[in-house]
Amino acid sequence: QVQLVESGGGLVQAGGSLRLSCVASGRAFNSLVMGWYRQAPGKDREFLASVQWSSASTYYADSVKGRFTISRDNAKNTVYLQMNSLKPEDTAVYYCAADPFLRNTFQPVHWGQGTQITVSS
Repeated sequence: QVQLVESGGGLVQAGGSLRLSCVASGRAFNSLVMGWYRQAPGKDREFLASVQWSSASTYYADSVKGRFTISRDNAKNTVYLQMNSLKPEDTAVYYCAADPFLRNTFQPVHWGQGTQITVSS
């Protein structure tokens, strides 16, 4: 079983930056495709970004492309989400996710507990 623990959430002003971290355990990290989702109140969970074993293979939702950057450090079993130019509409609970299979679309099987990000205007 894979365990995912996020950190780095909090309150930030619009235009600011935050970096989320997610540490994975329970399985060889470099075998996992890692990603981030978020869920705002009253909305469905939304895919943000994913990264394969090499940080060179990344995918982004259009809503965050150019503002958010996903990366991973396989030596530290950690995936990051650098978020810049934050907007109030980025307010949500952010989830780390892992897919043990490399496939055409990112289909997480494992989830973190979530971390709240609030962007004030």
